Amino acid sequence: MNEHGWVRHFEEIGIDDRPTVGGKGASLGELLRAGIAVPPGCVVTTDAFRHFVDVCDRAGAIRRRIEALPADDLDAIAAASAEARALLGQADLPAALYDGIAAGLERIRGGDVDAPMAVRSSATSEDSAEASFAGLQDTYLWIRGVDAVVEHVRRCCASLYSAESISYRRRLGMLEEGLAMAVVIQRMVDARSSGVMFTRSPTTGDRSVVTLEASWGLGSAVVSGEVTPDRFVVAKVTGEIVRRDVSPKLRRHRPDPSGSGVVDEEVPEAQRTIASVSDAEVLALAAIARRVERHYGCAQDIEWAIAEGCAPGEGVFLLQSRPETVWASREAAAVAAPRPRAVDHVFALLGGARAQPRREAR
Repeated sequence: MNEHGWVRHFEEIGIDDRPTVGGKGASLGELLRAGIAVPPGCVVTTDAFRHFVDVCDRAGAIRRRIEALPADDLDAIAAASAEARALLGQADLPAALYDGIAAGLERIRGGDVDAPMAVRSSATSEDSAEASFAGLQDTYLWIRGVDAVVEHVRRCCASLYSAESISYRRRLGMLEEGLAMAVVIQRMVDARSSGVMFTRSPTTGDRSVVTLEASWGLGSAVVSGEVTPDRFVVAKVTGEIVRRDVSPKLRRHRPDPSGSGVVDEEVPEAQRTIASVSDAEVLALAAIARRVERHYGCAQDIEWAIAEGCAPGEGVFLLQSRPETVWASREAAAVAAPRPRAVDHVFALLGGARAQPRREAR
């Protein structure tokens, strides 16, 4: 941890640190503690974010304006968003925070000064089973150099004030005072294949299977829905692949040859209709998914990548794990109370306490 505690490495954090490193950062630290391979990284903390915002908006005028916005006034929300993002996007980060990020990068890069980074938002409510900011803030891939990383950290901070994020908060009636986010800085994996997996079926809720989706290149193409991925279903009890759906994969995301950012390109024709992962890789990933589920004690939604040029069984990394929310929220829904039947009072009169009928929900 640096002097101010503004930059913390994955090795220093776990799931209980969500208030200071956000959901994404806390999960990555927790995965590392559980012995799961994740790319090295660090987190710019919520304390750093609050300090930065306080410097930019000392009187809190913008935050008060946002808090007073009607949830259905989209024009006013857009105007407030533009003002807030311009303010944060043009401000310099405090010198101590810049130095902390530079020191963190030096440790992550491990001597490779040109190592590319992902810069990803990590909101404090993100990746939880409750209200989630996931997908509302910015992510930047394949960023090189201290100054570029610092610039994209600033952009991530500003993205908490995107129109979508503000609109979401206004619908929930959330207060702006004390609102914060963290920013994950993580070494990129030059992915040959990547995707997502779920430790219960995303379509049926079946807990006895792991469902895995995969495609060529970086996982951003799968997460954004730009490609129809291959799909595999693995039975947890037997460890067998019980379903394979190999899809034509026409597009992939790859590092920009210019050295920074990501490009969308065509998949080479020879790769389009073959599986993007081998059976052995599917089974290895499913085994990791089960370990993660056991560690957290609940179903998980996991992002993964397999590095380019690695030997079979090597180069498998998890990029994120979060609680599965769709089926969990359905199961958490309150069950309707049994409704009294019209004849209940008759039984009560005839039999008293001994003749009370068993009520059934309808």
